[in-house]
Amino acid sequence: MQPQAPWSIGSVALTGRVMAAPMAGVSDRIFRDLAREHGAALAASEMIATQPALMNTTQTRRRLDHEGELGLICVQLLGAAPEQMALAAQRGVEQGARLIDINLGCPAKKVCKKLVGSALMRDEPLVAEILAAVVSAVRVPVTLKMRTGWSPDQRNAVRIARLAEAIGISAVAVHGRTRQCKYQGTVEYDTVRAVKKAVSIPVIANGDIDSPLKAREVLSYTKADAVMIGRAAQGNPWLFGRVDCFLKEGRDPGNPTAAEIRETLLRHLEALYVFYGLRDGPRIARKHFSWY
Repeated sequence: MQPQAPWSIGSVALTGRVMAAPMAGVSDRIFRDLAREHGAALAASEMIATQPALMNTTQTRRRLDHEGELGLICVQLLGAAPEQMALAAQRGVEQGARLIDINLGCPAKKVCKKLVGSALMRDEPLVAEILAAVVSAVRVPVTLKMRTGWSPDQRNAVRIARLAEAIGISAVAVHGRTRQCKYQGTVEYDTVRAVKKAVSIPVIANGDIDSPLKAREVLSYTKADAVMIGRAAQGNPWLFGRVDCFLKEGRDPGNPTAAEIRETLLRHLEALYVFYGLRDGPRIARKHFSWY
């Protein structure tokens, strides 16, 4: 194995090439700390809805709570109004964010029907306005997470990546499926490779990366700078460390023991009870328990 060269996103230096994907309803502060503890170089927040009516809800305030959070803080924003996105970015930085991420990737129906998330990929001029507004509003690096396009006959990830680089976006993460494909079908690593070839900023590959060997194969084929892991790490935070070790040393530490799983699960559940309280904590903990 060749030693990994140091790399960064804008002015932010990173210690590894494995990231935790931002997942709605999953990537809370507890999950992010756990991901970083187990080897993720970066773990972005759940998406923050930037409409004024939603910015002061209990859910948004909780998502913006970074008190005691370990490592680099990255806040992901969701919205379609440039000024609102810019203001939310400034608020995120005030709360400690070292990176701001813009969501063009969420495929959920309730999100896309509001013309945000991956639905924005159908409106490239508006995407340009949003990116420019956020980049101008903050002094920290701004990144972008997107899909390959709206549908198989409307793939425009390469165009948006070039647009983003010209505006000043510091890195792009690409989930190798269109919005229409959601999480089904083969991941388009060819498109991720094309995006990497088209821009000089870092590109992060995302989609069905579920093992150390798969991570190395994806990096080798796409020439991406890093991988982003989402669903495969639910109930399996050790995957981040396994991939990180494999990429750095060529060695896979393997799965944890039953005792290690038990200890981590108990710590995770107890942290959820403290963070969410005794009313919401057990309800939220159920899905994490089932994943373990």
